[in-house]
Amino acid sequence: MATKFSRQRQAIWDFIKDRTDHPTAEAVYLGVKSACPNISLGTVYRNLMLMRDTGMIRTVEVGDGVIHFDPNTTDHNHFICTNCGKVIDIDGGDVEAIKQEAAAHFTGRIQGYSAYFYGLCPDCTKSAATKTTE
Repeated sequence: MATKFSRQRQAIWDFIKDRTDHPTAEAVYLGVKSACPNISLGTVYRNLMLMRDTGMIRTVEVGDGVIHFDPNTTDHNHFICTNCGKVIDIDGGDVEAIKQEAAAHFTGRIQGYSAYFYGLCPDCTKSAATKTTE
């Protein structure tokens, strides 16, 4: 059954579809509020979860207690900055090889894959370097 794309859902999709910064529901809400002044945070959240459930987007939980949303639904890795909390996609690496290696040591069926790397993002690395030279 196809889900009707309301004006609000379209605004949410337009806001998130090309993003790589993994916004939270609150960030999406603030981003679409000008296009849809009567939209509520609850409506944004419900629509994001519906988009997740239909495979349009994926959720990313990075341990900060907040759900982040990612329009890139392919298997890929994420980097989480331990200083500012940014969530960044890491491209590259042979994801299929990693899945095959894991499957060789697992009797169930692996259907997806995501890995998290932690450290300082480029902005925080630059900021830390600037502070040490001052």
